[in-house]
Amino acid sequence: MINVELLKNICKTPGTSGFEQRIRALVLKELEGLVDRVEVDAMGSVVAIKKGREDKRVMIAAHMDEIGFIVTHIDDDGFVRFHTLGGFDPKTLTSQRVIIHGKKDVIGVMGSKPIHLMKPDERTKAVPTEDYFIDTGMGKEELKELISLGNPITRERELIEMGECVNSKSLDNRVSVFILLEVLRELKGKEVPYDIYAVFTVQEEVGLRGAIAASQQINPDFGFGLDVTIAFDVPGAQSYEMVTKLGKGAAIKIMDGSTICDYRMVAYLKQLADKHAIPWQAEILPKGGTDTAALQRYGQNGTIAGAISIPLRHIHQTIEMVHKRDVRDCIDLLKAGVSELDKYDWSFR
Repeated sequence: MINVELLKNICKTPGTSGFEQRIRALVLKELEGLVDRVEVDAMGSVVAIKKGREDKRVMIAAHMDEIGFIVTHIDDDGFVRFHTLGGFDPKTLTSQRVIIHGKKDVIGVMGSKPIHLMKPDERTKAVPTEDYFIDTGMGKEELKELISLGNPITRERELIEMGECVNSKSLDNRVSVFILLEVLRELKGKEVPYDIYAVFTVQEEVGLRGAIAASQQINPDFGFGLDVTIAFDVPGAQSYEMVTKLGKGAAIKIMDGSTICDYRMVAYLKQLADKHAIPWQAEILPKGGTDTAALQRYGQNGTIAGAISIPLRHIHQTIEMVHKRDVRDCIDLLKAGVSELDKYDWSFR
């Protein structure tokens, strides 16, 4: 159904916001022979260009960065303090292994005050992020030979298969990196109507920064955001809270906290999904945003923009989960989406 080994490698490869070197190298390697030209912009986003029949531009954005941390202090006992890069729920940090990427990778564990020593009122509260530290088992002098202030930190967690799902760190948004690579692979040697700019963006988790810069440079006519969305189809959830459900197909974004998708693009994607018998579900996400906002607003002329979203449980947690069939549906819908743009009436009506 999908290449799980490739997805596993993509998720495992470190690359938090602003430190995407390793995941960028992997993307560049996977792109070899798939497109007409590959560029890396000044911020570090990878732009893969596949030429089309006509002179219009289609930009697809899938961010490479994962949420992580950055070293801010090493105390006299060798414990590391950090700042977050991207949004974290502090309760997910307790006792989790992380990797500090210095002169070499150093494994550490997130520590905090033991429950046995907490006051009664402390036991009922989430530990604030600033109260955590990282224990590497090393003393200060040994540790300072390997790491320094400003080194990035990522989580240490392998991808596994669970039933029809995969479970891993950083599926937000590495599953979209995987999908975009697979779409380009399946389009190799095939004609498309318009030039495709497949952009693997940087620094989305800290403010859509790479997508903003790339959109200004590319100035696309059409834009597709590619990112995960919330699947809250779990015990205790009300139907109106679920946003999407695992295993029910690709999600077609109508709006989120930063974007109201172009109604023409929404209608186009729904029509395509029905035409090709691709399971789909509508997505309205009350809060949060994706690179779709940058695609829509930062081109010189504005962009006819929408998004294909991958339903994901346990978002921004230690692990995240997607359904393999949903991933396949998103590949199929995006591939159809960029292949049939010239067959749709894009006039206002």
